[in-house]
Amino acid sequence: MSTYRDFAHRGSARATVLRTVGTRERRSHLTAPRVPTVGIDIGGTKVMAGVVDADGTILETVRTETPDKSKSPKVVEDTIVELVLDLSDRHDVHAVGIGAAGWVDADRSKVLFAPHLAWRDEPLRDALASRLVVPVMVDNDANTAAWAEWRFGAGRGEDHLVMITLGTGIGGAILEDGQVKRGKYGVAGEFGHMQVVPGGHRCPCGNRGCWEQYSSGNALVREARELAAADSPVAHGIIERVKGNVPDITGPLITELAREGDAMCVELLQDIGQWLGVGIANLAAALDPSCFVIGGGVSAADDLLIGPARDAFKRHLTGRGYRPEATIRKAQLGPEAGMVGAADLARLVARRFRRTNRRRVERYERYAQIYDQAASTLRSNRNTRTS
Repeated sequence: MSTYRDFAHRGSARATVLRTVGTRERRSHLTAPRVPTVGIDIGGTKVMAGVVDADGTILETVRTETPDKSKSPKVVEDTIVELVLDLSDRHDVHAVGIGAAGWVDADRSKVLFAPHLAWRDEPLRDALASRLVVPVMVDNDANTAAWAEWRFGAGRGEDHLVMITLGTGIGGAILEDGQVKRGKYGVAGEFGHMQVVPGGHRCPCGNRGCWEQYSSGNALVREARELAAADSPVAHGIIERVKGNVPDITGPLITELAREGDAMCVELLQDIGQWLGVGIANLAAALDPSCFVIGGGVSAADDLLIGPARDAFKRHLTGRGYRPEATIRKAQLGPEAGMVGAADLARLVARRFRRTNRRRVERYERYAQIYDQAASTLRSNRNTRTS
């Protein structure tokens, strides 16, 4: 006779359980199972996966480049599955959380749109759940990073937090009273696509003048490469460093040279920081948080970036001088924040899945006991008749 474990984890049941997660993160992390989970951060340039314990400690990470966006979305899915299976060989994984660089719907099942990836209405959660034997959670990568900083990093103790992630573009997230605010359709926090310069630089999202075109890793590199390509005298230092090969100019290289005192690189980071401060002031006028946490790869520039951002924030804040000012802090968890947050949110899914699964097992065992009693009675009656 087949046992319950032969069919308990199949796709439709798993999907039904996962849809019950909703927006109930508040305080639920306190009772989540203390089991290891995998978090995956999918960006425009890399896919990073890691096993994370209940205290936010990373036990192991693996990473690879993001497959070229001209390829089928299944290629990215295959990459995710390979990373999870690799980690599962060495760890007892109970759930998988995905932090995706794109818009995720309110059910956290589809990636509606990803400016830097070839995802359009991509049913990522169900596609992965059908291939993995553990529950899967999908969320926006900025939401997962904000959750991680609130749980384990720079946002601990804050009840109104806004996260800004500066990487290939700009991501954002809002967290109030221990709950991620995703909006009616799941796409709240896409601050990077606020229009700040009408008719400005074209953005991969299709519009012009988006904030991330002026304060992001792409913006930083674009400006440096344009100056180098024009053989500007202020770009002499970076041209010499890359031996005239302009495509070799990267964000980390600009930050490195700025720390060494290269005037152009310092100025470029100041420009990015000033645009960052202007955007933060606008968000403060709209959301009035107590704290802004700045994360993402570009935040590695520290005060070369965040110092100018704080100055611009103070200059542009509505009602400055007559209102409390939000603090601006650098994220503590670095580029792993999205991965850690995805793993921790997946732990909530694991708890609900395990609870529902346990109830089904208990119900099945009761039915099996009744069946065994009935079968025993039937055998006893047959023996009585034959005797």
